[in-house]
Amino acid sequence: MKYSLYLFILIKFILQYTLIDSSYDLQRDEYLHLDQAHHLAWGYMSVPPFTSWISWLILQLGNQVFWIHFFPALFGALTIVVVWKTIESLGGRHFALYLGAISVLLSAILRLNTLFQPNSFDVLAWTTCYYLIIRFIQTDQSKWLYYLAIVWALGFLNKYNIIFLVLGLLPAILLSEHRKILAQKRFYIAMFVGLLIILPNLLWQYQHHFPVIQHMKLLSKIQLVHVNRLDFLSSQILFFVGSFFVLIASIWSLLFYPPFKKFRFLFWNLIFTLAIFTYFKAKDYYAIGLYPIYLSFGSVYIAFVLQSGWKKNVQIIALALPCLAFIPMYQYIFPNKSASLIIQDPEPYQKLGLLHWEDGKDHHLPQDFADMLGWKALAQKLDSVVATLPPSSLDSTIILCDNYGQAGAINYYTQNKSITAYSMNADYAQWIPLKQPMKHVILVKEYDDEDPNRTEERPLFDTIYLAGEHVNSLAREHKISIYVLKNAKININKRVQDEVDEALLPE
Repeated sequence: MKYSLYLFILIKFILQYTLIDSSYDLQRDEYLHLDQAHHLAWGYMSVPPFTSWISWLILQLGNQVFWIHFFPALFGALTIVVVWKTIESLGGRHFALYLGAISVLLSAILRLNTLFQPNSFDVLAWTTCYYLIIRFIQTDQSKWLYYLAIVWALGFLNKYNIIFLVLGLLPAILLSEHRKILAQKRFYIAMFVGLLIILPNLLWQYQHHFPVIQHMKLLSKIQLVHVNRLDFLSSQILFFVGSFFVLIASIWSLLFYPPFKKFRFLFWNLIFTLAIFTYFKAKDYYAIGLYPIYLSFGSVYIAFVLQSGWKKNVQIIALALPCLAFIPMYQYIFPNKSASLIIQDPEPYQKLGLLHWEDGKDHHLPQDFADMLGWKALAQKLDSVVATLPPSSLDSTIILCDNYGQAGAINYYTQNKSITAYSMNADYAQWIPLKQPMKHVILVKEYDDEDPNRTEERPLFDTIYLAGEHVNSLAREHKISIYVLKNAKININKRVQDEVDEALLPE
């Protein structure tokens, strides 16, 4: 059986490396995470530190795209392994194992695993936590509780989203026979172990006035305000459209299949967790980590139902359904076609709602696809601007971008390793070298720049001019302007310091 698992892992990696067309760059968020490798800390403005540790490993390996794609693919492969082990622990054999592995492999998790973001490890952490809970219930061995505390803590250090696992699980356990564990000493020892692991990040949050709260407020104001609760629930079906019947079987088995009676609390966990996500108007993909473990139960139950007689012939249909459903997913969900081909036939993407962005409007490409265009060209344009400046002036020149995507992309793709781009956006405001003398500024401005004539800065510099423009009508940032501001008449360090203080000021 282990060779079958190895085969699924191999297929997983092959798929992940063939789902992105070579015409695309990395996605906006990936650049920020990669830059965190140069600024290791116990916390950041928008994410905990775990992703920065992976970024550091990628940096040591050469910072190449191969390794950037490798780690999310690895976390996705490990999710399949955990589901496989869960099915084995529940008594499932060949068919159940294959059904569970295929259901996870050919799902929306594939899309998450194409991007270097905290989401891939988040799904792995959720799935592993549930697996460890199952093993604890099956064996009553304390070690599984301690493993659970460690994995949950790592999940917390990866993405705070895993708090919702606790919020959904706790009331479900309180309603079950397993509530007695909450009164046992080993439970609190495990909690203490988990707390020790996440404590450095909690201290970092405290020292920086809990920026995660500021980030969530901003997220709610800009993005989550456009989230429709009904759309959130309908998206849950689409994430596992080919294996949705397995999830239904899981719910049925948790309620009515006698061997799963001790795990009935997981039914209520599903209800409570989805209710909490819906109440807070979470993004639809926040809940993906909830489902792989339920695919395990559903696969074992379906294997039981189809184990003999004519029903055994239905097994091939059950295995085929996720594969058939994956065909349209492969065509439209992944950036495996160039942007120019997509805009020639946008109707399927429109019907699937893929052209609807977080700003509440419809656009020409899916948001993530548009966010993977134009970055390398922007860095090349900036390099050409920098090449026109005297090399001796670069030591006193700071590059300030409007957002973290621009800064991160420039830092990743630039061929001039003597320059570094910053921004007042996200974590870059904390990284600006304020002690470095600043006499000249290069501004990288978004398409919706409110002051293209630079009327605010003109009194502050001897010379200001538009040095270049990067235009890509298909990119999310379809026009980016680059300005050069020479010979400051004021103390630029003081001005930048004031802007940094304002950017980092708690609301």
